[in-house]
Amino acid sequence: MKRSTEKRLLDYALSFKKTILLGLTCLVVAVALELAGPFIAKIIIDEHITGVENHWYQVEDNNDGTAVSYENNFYKRQDRIDSNQETLGTATIVQINRGYYWTNQEIPLNGKMKLEDNMLIVETAENSQTVQVEKMSLAELYHFFKPEQKPILYLLILYVALLLVAALFQFGKTYLLQQSSNRIVQKMRNDVFNHTQEVPINYYVEQPAGKIVARITNDTEAIRDLYERVLSVFVTSAFYMTGIFVALTLLDAKLAAICLLLLPIIYGWMKLYKHYGTKYNKVVRSTLSEINGNINESIRGMSIIQAFQKEKQISNEFEALNDRHFVYQRKLVKLSALTSHNLVTVLRNLAFVAFIWYFGSASMGVEGIVTAGVLYAFVDYLNRLFGPVNDIVNQLPLLEQARVASSRVFELMDHEGEKVDQRNIDRYKGHVQFDSVSFAYNQDEYVLKDINMDIQPGKTAAFVGHTGSGKSSIMNLLFRFYDPQKGSIRIDGKDINDLSRQQVRSHMGIVLQDPFLFSGTVLSNVTMNDQDISREMAIDALKSVGADQFIEKLPNGYDEPVKEGGSTLSMGERQLISFARALAFDPAILILDEATANIDTETETIIQQALEVLKKGRTTLVIAHRLSTIQKADQIFVLDHGIIKEKGNHQELLEQQGIYYNMYQMQQGKKVQSVS
Repeated sequence: MKRSTEKRLLDYALSFKKTILLGLTCLVVAVALELAGPFIAKIIIDEHITGVENHWYQVEDNNDGTAVSYENNFYKRQDRIDSNQETLGTATIVQINRGYYWTNQEIPLNGKMKLEDNMLIVETAENSQTVQVEKMSLAELYHFFKPEQKPILYLLILYVALLLVAALFQFGKTYLLQQSSNRIVQKMRNDVFNHTQEVPINYYVEQPAGKIVARITNDTEAIRDLYERVLSVFVTSAFYMTGIFVALTLLDAKLAAICLLLLPIIYGWMKLYKHYGTKYNKVVRSTLSEINGNINESIRGMSIIQAFQKEKQISNEFEALNDRHFVYQRKLVKLSALTSHNLVTVLRNLAFVAFIWYFGSASMGVEGIVTAGVLYAFVDYLNRLFGPVNDIVNQLPLLEQARVASSRVFELMDHEGEKVDQRNIDRYKGHVQFDSVSFAYNQDEYVLKDINMDIQPGKTAAFVGHTGSGKSSIMNLLFRFYDPQKGSIRIDGKDINDLSRQQVRSHMGIVLQDPFLFSGTVLSNVTMNDQDISREMAIDALKSVGADQFIEKLPNGYDEPVKEGGSTLSMGERQLISFARALAFDPAILILDEATANIDTETETIIQQALEVLKKGRTTLVIAHRLSTIQKADQIFVLDHGIIKEKGNHQELLEQQGIYYNMYQMQQGKKVQSVS
């Protein structure tokens, strides 16, 4: 059963679960320490700043240093009195507007108060009480605040210390989660790239190179954003919001329950965004791949585009793709604009309306008991709550981009392939047999039909025929780029399907009509960075095929830099390097795919000499374009529409006066005509 994209992304994350769990532990500690701040502020406000508005009990002395001297008496605040301590009377300090008033009586602190001259009227649900009060001067009030200075200082030091420790844990969280994110994407990229070596060759025939590159680079980069930024923000925000809801519940469970309404709103908005975001992002990512493919094709074919003056047509094709990308990117921008600042602002305003209504009408009546510290803490926590909400909403575009990119990457990884198996096998003797082989690229459209042939070790077999006759298909089957639908192919009597594709190719070499050179140096293109091939072996191979004649004239000799494709070298020079490459790897079976088709007559002599060196001691299969190059072949197979019509050596085929004879006469005629 095919797993969802989300589950597969989770599986990759679980590959580094230890690092992630350690990072999440740092996150939990950091969140807990940070969220302790408003509670400390609440204690400072309620117990040490506004705490002077309280009942004060007269005591005999100030032995413990917590009593306050006022009017020649000592007073202790109600919450500072020991249960067994004897008291001499009760007084009350109340705040009315901006002033503080003293009365020698105990009056309610949570009633409705009204001041008339020096008389204070206190109304509660049960009764109304009138007492005489005395306004306190700042100097008198200072005595009551003085004992609170030291506790406030200690709490502030504790607050700063918690913030510093929280910063350390935040650093640990960020470092560990980003480290694991990069390692996850590193593993994913390796898996994707390794899988590209396992999928059948026909996948690359059907898919433009630019699209595959986009999946390995652009799409995995979007996934990196998912792990490094999006999931980090989501996890951090989830922990942060959980901590805030716990703190709100401790302050006021009812209001915390009201704030929980945010969660279904955010969830609903995320589902809505996912619906439209996924649809738009699929078009954006697909179009981006097409743009990459278009650019790749245009750059590789720029000489043809300019030669045939097709610049405007190519520009129009690119512009059409670019316009489609712009249109859907604009749709995503509109969607993001609706879901980011606007959404969070509306939710924040609604939350504060509920906050004001709740505390204003429900808790600040006659029996209101809400303290300034609780109000401050609630406002602080509400402000903090919308930070992670805003972070989550702002990450929705990246989340959807990553989800769509992930589905594209996993689509490539789901393409059926075979594991790379490079276990060593014994070197071939070189006996190649095709037994009733039939092959079709597309279902029943056979390009090879009932092919039978037996090529003895060390012999040279050539394949000739018009375009589409099936010559290259035979080589594709022998190299196991494809497998035949019917029949079997054996090397030294062993069916090649019993070996892995890598094992089949391990003792084969190939030289293509258009040799491909990699970025690097002349030598690195011969050794292919194989540790078993030394510098001396590579130079000997180059000298053996005659490549030293031009290499030693290069500024850096054998270490001359080679650009991608070998564009700074001529076709003949590139072909000689590819011959040396094949020779250095010493294959038991050598395949030459029209290796001299694009070579000028002068270079052909050197190439022919190099070919003779290459053929020594190995079975050679040649796809021939010029019949003059295969006259010494031991066997020549003449193909026509996928069928072997003739076979024999050069002289035998001429004597038959069939297809080969006509082809040879035609080429000879062209040669004579060109000379005349």
